[in-house]
Formats: sequence, structure tokens, C-alpha cells
Amino acid sequence: MIRYSVPGIFSTMREVKVKGVSSLCTLDSNGESHILQSELASDSQRNSSLNVQFTPAIEKKYVHHVYDAIAPHFSSTRFAKWPKVANFLSSLPSGSLVLDAGCGNGKYLGYNPDCFFIGCDISAPLIKICADRGHEVLVADAVDLPYRTGFGDAAISIAVLHHLSTEGRRKKAIEELIRVVKKGGLVLITVWAVEQEDKSLLAKWTPLTQKYGEEWIGPGSPRVRSPSSCTLESIPETEENGFGERKKDSGQSSMQSLQEITSQSESYSGASTDVKNANNQQEYFVPWHLPYHRAEVSGASACALANGLAKKDDKKGAVVYNRYYHVFSEGELERLVAGIDNAVIVDRFFDKSNWCIVLEKKL
Repeated sequence: MIRYSVPGIFSTMREVKVKGVSSLCTLDSNGESHILQSELASDSQRNSSLNVQFTPAIEKKYVHHVYDAIAPHFSSTRFAKWPKVANFLSSLPSGSLVLDAGCGNGKYLGYNPDCFFIGCDISAPLIKICADRGHEVLVADAVDLPYRTGFGDAAISIAVLHHLSTEGRRKKAIEELIRVVKKGGLVLITVWAVEQEDKSLLAKWTPLTQKYGEEWIGPGSPRVRSPSSCTLESIPETEENGFGERKKDSGQSSMQSLQEITSQSESYSGASTDVKNANNQQEYFVPWHLPYHRAEVSGASACALANGLAKKDDKKGAVVYNRYYHVFSEGELERLVAGIDNAVIVDRFFDKSNWCIVLEKKL
């Protein structure tokens, strides 16, 4: 894990055993431990929390592994700031401490020179890029942020929640963003919208069929699967301008099912926009084209191709990776927030085919 500490923000964590239950503790300044997970918590509460925090295989294979593999190329296309996000960051009071959860290559870290920024992302290669640029970052999961409650003045989550494959995980990520800011703190969240302004994009996306939607997306998380023996390697970053868009494993049966998803994905590649929008489709694979000259390093692409994680497109001279997206419908973000008692929506808007909300923490 790459981490640069800011005093008082991170809890010092260690694992302890309490009557057979593995719990996380914090160590205070006197070295005394305080159990975070109550020994008396009911089994149902514990299982519910673990169910949300468990990462479904579809996210591991089609979000985590993909962004690890494409990180340098992805980073080279991520330099322009969205005006709405820039305006939000510029509006924060001087001295504000800001968390970018899902910071990617860190393009927003340090945007407002009068504020202090920290960032986290699930992708270690992206975090390394941030760290190499001098940012204070660490690898972390959006549904289990490793920061103390109420430490920050503001938090942002830009194009992250649409990579979470269950409603419970998306809601938990929002709750975590609210948890880590102070009373009165602001949270900006943006997600891809199903109502895309450029309708031609939808023809390039592959809808997940109902069968795989039920198996991999919801209503509950998939079963725990054993790790894969094959990992993807990242490749060196070079200066390159371009545009594109944004985040470990499985046993044999899981791998077979995932390959079936990819196969199914290919069979739908020629579907019309009308078919893709049928039945309020919101679950998609969105392609990322990694040029051959960026891909063939240390066998990483060969590994991805062998695992069914990517396919070749000789016409475009690229290895094509599928990234999982749950695109949001109008009002969906608001409905997720409706059940959260300690925050209110102070702004909402549609910008560049994204649904966006600003929350204020009340308690």
C-alpha cells in the first residue's frame, strides 16, 4: 500500500481476535486499543456489512483488473478538468481539507491551491502515478474508506459509483463519503447517466443480458470466489494526449462464467441502439481501446486475452477491455440519498451526460 500520512486523518489499524471474531482496532496516542467492531454485534448485522463490503467478481474482473492494466494509458487521457467540479473545488473556503475518493490519476488533487487534498483509489497503479506526482494518496475501497469520521471539510466522488455493481454498495459508498466529512461538510458526486447526450455512444456499449444481470449484479452479491493465478501488469507512462473514460478473483467456474459474459458481450456488439435501450437497460460493458504499442509489455495483454478479460481488434490496432458500468437514471442518486438521515441535497444538476448532486452533512 502506498500511503503518505496526514496526522489525525488515518486510524492506525491492526487485526485482533475477540473470541474467534476478527476485528479492527485503533491505537490511540497512549498505545491503548479500542475495538471498532463490537463483539456483541449481531450475526445479521455483521453479515449484512460484510455482504456490502465484499467485492463482486464482476467488479474485480471488469473494473479493478482493467484499470490496473490500462492505468498509464488511461492517465495520459485524463488531464482536462470538468468545469462543474472545478467550480465546486474553487468555492471551498481557504484551508479546507478535501478527500477525492476514486481519484484516478489525481487530476483534481491540488486543484485549489488554498486547500489541502488527499486521495484514494482501488487501483494501485493509478495510486502510484499520483504518488509519483507528489500527492498524498493510498489504495482504498470506496465502500470502506480508511479515514476517521468527520475529518474533512469536503469530499468528491467523480465518475466512481457507476462502477459499483449493487445498489447496496453504491449506497454504502455514499454513506462513507458523508461519514468522513464534518458537520456542514459538502460532498460532490457525479455518475454517468443513462440519458446520454451523444446517442451514438450507446451503440458502442454492450448491454449485459438479464441472465447475467441477475447472476452478477443483484439483488445480492455473488458467492465468494477463489483468487485467480494470473495477474495483470501495468506499463510505463508516456506523454500522450487523447480522450477516453474511467477503476482481484475467480476459480475455474467463475472464470468460465466471466468468459461467457465476454462471449455474450461480443455477440451483442452489432445490436441496434433501440435494442440496447430496451427494458430500461442500465448495466453495460463500455470498451477501452489500448493501442498495441501500449499493450504488449511483459505479457500483460496476453494474460488478459487468455482470461477473456480483453479481445483483439486488429482493425483498430488495439486490445479492447470491457469495463463494467451501471449507468444512472434520472432521480436514482436522489433515491439512494433519501434513506440517509444525516445529509441533505443542496444542489443537483445534469452536466456532460452525468447526473450530479451536492450533499451537506447535517449531523
